Amino acid sequence: MRTPLSSRSHSVARQVFVLQVAIVVLLAGGALLALLLQSRYDVQREARNRSVAVAQTFAHAPGLRAALKTSDPSAVLQPLAEATRKAAGVDFIVVMDTRGIRYTHPQPDRIGKRFVGTIGPSLAGRTYTESVDGPLGQEIQAVVPVTDPDGRVVALVSAGLTVANVSGTLNRQLPVILLATATGLALATTGTALISRRLLRQTHGLGPQEMTRMYEHHDAVLHAVREGVVITDREGRLLLANDEAKRLLGLPEDADGRHIADVPGLDRRMADLMLSRRTATDEVLETGDRLLVVNQRPTEPGGSAVTIRDSTEMQLLSSRADAARRRLKLLYDAGGDVGTTLDVVRTAEELADVAVPRFADFVTVDLAHPVLDGEEPGPGTDMRRTAVSGIRSDHPLYPRGSVIDFLPSTPQARGYGTGEAELVPDLAAAPGWRAQDPARAQAIIEYGIHSLIAAPLTARGVVLGIVNFWRSGKPEPFDEDDVSLAVELVTRAAVSMDNARRYTREHALAVTLQRSLLPRALPEQSAVDVAHFYLPAQSGVGGDWFDVIPLSGSRVALVVGDVVGHGLHAAATMGRLRTALHSFASLDLAPDEILARLDDLVQRIDHGGDDAETDDVVLGATCLYAVYDPVSQTCTMARAGHLPPLLVAPDGTTEIVELPAGPPLGLGGMPFDTAEFQLAEGSLLVLYTDGLVEERTRDIGEGLELLRAALSHPDRDPGETCRAVLDQLLPTPPADDVALLIARTRTLGPDRVAQWDVPFEPSAVGEIRSAAARKLDEWDLTELAFAAELILSELITNALRHGSAPVRVRLLHDHGLTCEVWDGSSTAPHLRYAATTDEGGRGLFLVAHLSSHWGTRYTPDGKVIWAQLAPPGSPAAPDPDPSAFFDVDPL
Repeated sequence: MRTPLSSRSHSVARQVFVLQVAIVVLLAGGALLALLLQSRYDVQREARNRSVAVAQTFAHAPGLRAALKTSDPSAVLQPLAEATRKAAGVDFIVVMDTRGIRYTHPQPDRIGKRFVGTIGPSLAGRTYTESVDGPLGQEIQAVVPVTDPDGRVVALVSAGLTVANVSGTLNRQLPVILLATATGLALATTGTALISRRLLRQTHGLGPQEMTRMYEHHDAVLHAVREGVVITDREGRLLLANDEAKRLLGLPEDADGRHIADVPGLDRRMADLMLSRRTATDEVLETGDRLLVVNQRPTEPGGSAVTIRDSTEMQLLSSRADAARRRLKLLYDAGGDVGTTLDVVRTAEELADVAVPRFADFVTVDLAHPVLDGEEPGPGTDMRRTAVSGIRSDHPLYPRGSVIDFLPSTPQARGYGTGEAELVPDLAAAPGWRAQDPARAQAIIEYGIHSLIAAPLTARGVVLGIVNFWRSGKPEPFDEDDVSLAVELVTRAAVSMDNARRYTREHALAVTLQRSLLPRALPEQSAVDVAHFYLPAQSGVGGDWFDVIPLSGSRVALVVGDVVGHGLHAAATMGRLRTALHSFASLDLAPDEILARLDDLVQRIDHGGDDAETDDVVLGATCLYAVYDPVSQTCTMARAGHLPPLLVAPDGTTEIVELPAGPPLGLGGMPFDTAEFQLAEGSLLVLYTDGLVEERTRDIGEGLELLRAALSHPDRDPGETCRAVLDQLLPTPPADDVALLIARTRTLGPDRVAQWDVPFEPSAVGEIRSAAARKLDEWDLTELAFAAELILSELITNALRHGSAPVRVRLLHDHGLTCEVWDGSSTAPHLRYAATTDEGGRGLFLVAHLSSHWGTRYTPDGKVIWAQLAPPGSPAAPDPDPSAFFDVDPL
């Protein structure tokens, strides 16, 4: 038997004491070494700091710079340097010039010789410390510059200590360090002894019964936990398996002590994991109907410890939670991704894209035909496949754009009729679905598509179409939970679809109204070659408009305007303004007067309603009105708040026409001014609305520069120029309406114009008639001679009788013939119907009967009465038979 002494010497407390003492000794030795190194570093750092301080102090000493300027600086500085060195406790103070030649040194024979060390950094104005092998031995020195008031370095000062003195300081500190280390070692050893003695006392009275009780408690805890614990040795034998491990792994009661490979009922993958002794963290193994989470760690000597948790129920709950999360995520994404635009087709495509592949492998959207036009569908409507999305593109489903008439036996027809979603778990066993198109149905089944949900798009009680969800990738079919998700997804999308449908209808109505109010074809005229373009905004049509109005005297009016706002109201207002503008233009009014009348009209429209809903509607419009005369090549313009036009000369020079900026229509109270320009033949006049040059991504100045660049090719015809402008400024659909009118000017040459001054006497009428007849023969218009002579006779006679001098006659040979009589009176002629007994009053009646159009326009000097004759052979040409104007039968 062991004696208590021998037992105590091999006790755990004794071994712990020895180990702790060894650790304390090692820590003390390390601390001693660290203190020695730290002390050495501190002493050297102190030496450097003292050297720098002394050198800087001496370098800034009063009188140093004055002493350097004397003829013998050493005589003055050497005593001062030595006195300062002894007082500061350094080994040397050296003053030198910028070349390093010493003025002072503790050893006088070194004066006048070159300094040993680096002076470059100090010459650059910096303080520099270093350790060098100098005249006094190994030295730690600092070199600082001496500067004049201008900052230039005029000398250098070095101070320092020898390494021997530094080491002496360290040696003086060493006994203190050793004493501190010994004291710490003694205290640590004493503390370790006390701890070991305490541990020995705590374990000395522990007997076998207490140890057995402690083991039983440990065993009870081990087998009570709801986590399996398995311990194996290095040979792979099962040393311990608690009750939970045996239940989870199906181990027999006598499994302890057996080799892992021989334990009956143990899953092979679990056995391989235990025998591998590798580290495993939360590895999931499927054993029977259980999912086990396994952790394994190797133990000494050579065994392993394994913990096992049953995660079957947790996995089921996790899968359900994950499915719910994916469902909510899909619905959330659909709320943001579906309905981003007010376009029916785009909304259908977004719905199909958001469901693939997260919910279905293929999605098709079939909409009733009226829905695409913005109308409300009715029963029995054909479907158009509007959107198709899938995980592959080689599917046999009906392609996009197909018109499908679903049979009543199909789930699509049933869902469209009842408004309820239809589930087809097995397409191969659904004869009603196959009857629609047997060949295509067979191809779909052979492709691998096996399950279908047909969910109707229902919004506000109206079924708009059917959304088909097809499954092919997952082997399991759609179930009722999938149907509820499909219904919820489609229901949310249906609201956006219906909003898009309603917008499509309203947009189509507004576009139809506006296009019906805009000119469908430009009238025939020869003053300008015209190209035009109009594009409504994507968000709703507005009130932009343009027009080309032929005027008397071969002139033409070019108009462009913009009504504030969008929608039907703006389009209707535009139509009213355009109609009024035609009426005013037919009166041959000046541009500024036409704008003034339009301004009055807008004010009456704005303030003429009593309805409370219309009181808040403030109308406003801009307009640019230009009149071009091809005879005089003048262009008269006026604008009401509109952007000025651009003028492109025949040589390509582009400029913005400087026009007086009148107020927008509807403000009232301010006049409009006109400007007149002379245009060369072939000039381009470009009228446009702000939607062409202004948008959110660029300001109007940048847009005008782009427009200038697009117009910089005068060799193009107006149509090509129009396309170039649109390609340059409208790469994407605009946010505002765009109206563009490009006109290339032409001239009516002298060979097509005849003009005579008429003497103010009745006998001049016959002479003018004869001259006019000769000119018509020259123009090959002899067929119009009778009507023209009669018209000129009546008009000249009226001018001589009722007007005032001067009187002038002008004939214009354009598409037809225009007869103009000018006089200095502003008295307007009046057409009346003479009675049978009246001797006069039939002149203007004859003029109106013989001409296709006639009228009066006023000039600053009087008025012009004009009559236009259609070209020979046209339906409006005058009847050349003079007997038609007499109440007798023709001879």
